Amino acid sequence: MFVFPAFQKFGISLSQLPDAKLFDDSNTEVDEEVFGEVIGFVSEGPAVGQPTLDASRDDSDTDSTVILSDESPQRKRSRLNRSDAHALVDEILRKKPGGDNVIREYDRTKTLSDATRRKMVNILVAEMVEKHGKMPSRNIREMYARGIIELFPYLRDPQTKHGYEHYYDSQSGHGYLSWRIKTVQRNSSDRKSGKVQTFDGGPTAQRQVAGTSQHSDEDCINAISLMKHSADEEIVKQKMKSTFRYRRNMIEDPDRCGDVLAEFSRFKDVKGLIEQDFVELFGAATSNKFKERWPTAFKDKIIAQSKGLHRTAELQELIDVAESSDLANSDHEDSGWDSDMSAILLLLYLFPPSAQGRKRPGKISAARAEKLLVVFQKTGTSIQQHLDSIEERRQPYLLAIGTKKSRIHAYYIILDKQAMACQAVSAVGAFDELFKAHFVFGTSYNKALYKIYTFIQTTIFEIDIGKVRETPRVAELRARLLH
Repeated sequence: MFVFPAFQKFGISLSQLPDAKLFDDSNTEVDEEVFGEVIGFVSEGPAVGQPTLDASRDDSDTDSTVILSDESPQRKRSRLNRSDAHALVDEILRKKPGGDNVIREYDRTKTLSDATRRKMVNILVAEMVEKHGKMPSRNIREMYARGIIELFPYLRDPQTKHGYEHYYDSQSGHGYLSWRIKTVQRNSSDRKSGKVQTFDGGPTAQRQVAGTSQHSDEDCINAISLMKHSADEEIVKQKMKSTFRYRRNMIEDPDRCGDVLAEFSRFKDVKGLIEQDFVELFGAATSNKFKERWPTAFKDKIIAQSKGLHRTAELQELIDVAESSDLANSDHEDSGWDSDMSAILLLLYLFPPSAQGRKRPGKISAARAEKLLVVFQKTGTSIQQHLDSIEERRQPYLLAIGTKKSRIHAYYIILDKQAMACQAVSAVGAFDELFKAHFVFGTSYNKALYKIYTFIQTTIFEIDIGKVRETPRVAELRARLLH
């Protein structure tokens, strides 16, 4: 039978340790994933200033316990004590090269640029791995994450439980610290312990809708038949409202969801029906949030954040136009969008498109991703021709019709090779309807635009907070904008 050299060293046999457990000096049980690493470490003997193993056995307990003892002053300062998290991160950054620059930038700007945030995470993970091995426990990771927002309170995400989940989220195992640890581990297996959080929010989630009357299927079928031939838009809106629950049942049925636009074809020509269904889902107050908050609370901040990115010619043009008034922009004979659409497209640079997987090309550029959000078509050309040119089913996007990009007179939402006329004639209103169409038709976000849409959903509309998977980048930018 194989016996770890460390056990031989301390005169311990496996028969004495039927159910061995490993604890650190704060009496916190070390995760199973780190047990082997620590055993391997002590097998070779501790280095100067490193912890040693003591074995103890309580005759009243059948379990044996291995206690990780550490008497060095440096390790004592790193103990898992809530009040020490702030001091720990502060001490690491002040003693490590480049750490002072992180502190000075935060003191000056009350935030951290992307490059500085990466530098901070690299410094802290390097120290964490040095002190706790390549698989630090959840408690260790949480302490470092908590220390970051205690030292830098403006980096706290106000919409999450603890505020530091974008650095480390114990439920999902995600966050900037975890990502960096995985990079350091490289070839190490990433074995997760504990319960993994499940996410059940977003446009495809099933929802219980209160306050909407339920009509019989026969009544709904009669109403659908009437709507298809009625020239009175008010009657169409009334019948659409009375068939809302029937329509939701179709949308949430995998075998029937593809027939919604064919069954309720008036979405294509009666404006305002998407808005009406969205209000039925979430209420008028939630429905108005993007149109109210984007121009007043978010547009200027998005422009300001974009100025901190690496400037390409395309990005600089969007920033310049977004900062200008529509009147000033209309005087140029350029090929760019108007101020409002340019500001919205800056989100493509703040949230770079996600990779599409191995079978498809990897990350795509922001300029290419623009066509997943909005496509321009000159006035007088055939919309049907555009629909016929679509080769595969795609998530909804905007078709903007105008004399040029900065002078759009009509927007359409394109979904399943069908065109639905937008009620809005402005870029902000059209994008608002595009976002809502995902929920109204129960369609998932385009993978390349997932970060943008989840940011809009949770930060501006405040829908399903905590119920959708968010990247650390989304939480980080929200923390910057809401403080």
